Amino acid sequence: MRIAIATVQVPFCRGGAELHAERLQAALQNYGYQSNILTIPFAFSPPQVVSESIDIWQSRAIQQLVAASCDALVTLRFPAYLIKHPKRVLWLLHQHRAVYDLWETPYTDELSKSSEGKALQHKIQAIDTREISQYQHRFSNSITVSERLYQFNGITSEFLYHPPPLVGRYYCQPAQPFIFCPSRLEDLKRQDLLIEAIAKLPDVCVILAGEGGNRHRLEALISDLGLQDRVRLLGHISEAELLAFYANCRAVFYAPYDEDFGYVTLEAMLSRKPVITCLDSGEPARIIQHQQTGWICEPTPDAIAEVIQWCWQHSHQLEDIGIAGWDHYQSLGISWENVVNRLTSSFA
Repeated sequence: MRIAIATVQVPFCRGGAELHAERLQAALQNYGYQSNILTIPFAFSPPQVVSESIDIWQSRAIQQLVAASCDALVTLRFPAYLIKHPKRVLWLLHQHRAVYDLWETPYTDELSKSSEGKALQHKIQAIDTREISQYQHRFSNSITVSERLYQFNGITSEFLYHPPPLVGRYYCQPAQPFIFCPSRLEDLKRQDLLIEAIAKLPDVCVILAGEGGNRHRLEALISDLGLQDRVRLLGHISEAELLAFYANCRAVFYAPYDEDFGYVTLEAMLSRKPVITCLDSGEPARIIQHQQTGWICEPTPDAIAEVIQWCWQHSHQLEDIGIAGWDHYQSLGISWENVVNRLTSSFA
């Protein structure tokens, strides 16, 4: 069976969504299916470009091409999930968040105040409700995404977790005195909360890894707070470096705003390291068990600093918390075998 994976690609942006599609393709191939990723470039703004992207995925030419080239289809992201196929299943990473949960927040101020933005919101929500409801089989990649889909569109779906990209390669070493924070450098990831928390603690070091549009702002914040000697901003790192930083850190900080899924949580658990996240961080706050596998605190520098200080004062307890995180991951039953079985059973 030839199974295509429909998604979109923001040029020169590589993150969890791209890794998700690639790992799904590899998993399908490992279980005997032919698989290919179908993608079209996408931009989150301006509204007119987003609207035109919707039209492209719904065009007759695209529909006919896909129908002729594959036996079944897995759709992942907006607006790729608008494409039709006789055998298709939705595995929703997230919708166009700017017109849903991020609407009228500081992350979408300009869009939500414009007439073009309001028109785009109306168009997307109407199309999503109509088109997604037509899927016979609907999965999401997390409880958070399923709840959003039901809240805004009244559509039910079943969450389906999948393993992080380097599953089988994570390991643990004796903890060294630093906090590790790997993530794209974007507003939603909120590395600034960690940096401001570190300014309140005299002896704590942080390693930030990742690239993104906020690098210059974070560099300025580090400089303004006089933290150049204690906060390292590494940019892109290799897989080997990523694994080593996880293995050797004292704890992992991951507190994005209302995260859809987030590999970092699972990667830390497989590295037997505690996770510090926040109450409004979405799926990480659902997965982490407060004071058992990590901490779920208020999204303020003071609250985060208090947790980090506890980690430094009770470092002998962190190994047990990390092991509890590893055990909890195992209890979730996350595997690519399960994912492939669930998705492909929809084509029967």
